[in-house]
Amino acid sequence: QVQVVESGGGLVQAGGSLRLSCAASGNIVSILNMGWYRQAPGKQRELVAAVTSGGRTNYADSVKGRFTISRDNAKKMVFLQMNSLKPEDTAVYYCNADLYSRSDPALMATNWGQGTQVTVSS
Repeated sequence: QVQVVESGGGLVQAGGSLRLSCAASGNIVSILNMGWYRQAPGKQRELVAAVTSGGRTNYADSVKGRFTISRDNAKKMVFLQMNSLKPEDTAVYYCNADLYSRSDPALMATNWGQGTQVTVSS
């Protein structure tokens, strides 16, 4: 069984910073891509940032220059450093991991965390 758990959300004033962490655990063989998505009330879930196992990153235009994604492959963790936060960054942030598990090593599955709330006040 695989678990993906986020932490680090909270309330911050505009211009402030937060760092989100995400850990994957369980019977994991290997992890390919890891990423952060967010969903604001009344809006669709959108990609914030993603990183491949080789370290290649991809960012939404709205967060480029402000957010930085990184990962620790040995610890099966991914991080999102969020600086210069804006009220429009308020959302539930979800972590996901594309991985192979020991329960079915031939099948790549996307596993999601439960989400962590980020609220930016103006």
